[in-house]
Amino acid sequence: MNEEKKTEIKVGITIFIALIIFVLIFGWAKNYSLTSHDMKLSVKFNSVAGLEVGDLVTVNGVRKGYVELIESEPNSALVKINFSEDPNLKDDASFSIMMLDLMGGKKIEIINGISQNNLDYGKTYIGKFSGDISTVMATLNSVEGDLISVIKDLKLSLDFINSNFSNEEFKTNITQSVSNLQKLSANLNELLVKNQKDISEIISNTKNLTNDTKILLSSNKTELNDIIHISKKTLASTDSLIQKLNLLTDETVNGKNNIGKLLYDENLIGDIKESMKQLKKLTKTINDQLENGGLEVKADVDLF
Repeated sequence: MNEEKKTEIKVGITIFIALIIFVLIFGWAKNYSLTSHDMKLSVKFNSVAGLEVGDLVTVNGVRKGYVELIESEPNSALVKINFSEDPNLKDDASFSIMMLDLMGGKKIEIINGISQNNLDYGKTYIGKFSGDISTVMATLNSVEGDLISVIKDLKLSLDFINSNFSNEEFKTNITQSVSNLQKLSANLNELLVKNQKDISEIISNTKNLTNDTKILLSSNKTELNDIIHISKKTLASTDSLIQKLNLLTDETVNGKNNIGKLLYDENLIGDIKESMKQLKKLTKTINDQLENGGLEVKADVDLF
């Protein structure tokens, strides 16, 4: 009887210890604590992408809390985070939902800010979803058509290159071009070697010419300045002369000077025409008299 009681006591103690260990492990897994001073924070996301209550919350990669509650809203989801201790977050901290592992787990990663002001736990902050494998696959599906088109074009290009390089004539042309290029390089090198002295002399002469020109300009700086000054004066005088000629032309055309009056005076022109007619008439009379026997001169002279 005593042995049975001892056995029952041992079994009971073992079960009790196992229950305590289970409760401790369950509390650790669910982030329960009897002694901690919890701090709560609300963050709003456009999508939680499978985030669940109890998921991990880290600050700069260090575990600091867990997801306590997720509430669905019309165009977003409100996530309430529970911190077991003060994470010392700043007002410009950023919140992101990330993949925990390749199996699809999620966590909230908080990057602490650099602001001098501490985070206000009474406010609701805005977070973002950083994407996961499903997001990547959806993105790939959206560009699937473009990828297929690119792969087809690449295949056509590779086939074209392969067909050309498999062509003996193309290979021969490439080889010939490379050979010609090598010959050209060799000839150019030989030309440079043979004319190295001449090239050096040309460079030296060019340098000397440059130096001589510099010396010439420096030594005749005053004369050059005088020439430039005289040229400026000449240009100014020429400009003045042209202006005067333009003025003379305008006055002549408008009849404001003697030349203009002579050329454009209608009365004077009429007198000249009349004189020409009289002269023509006189010349005709003289010619007629000469042809008829002589020139007749009628003169009525009264001497006294």
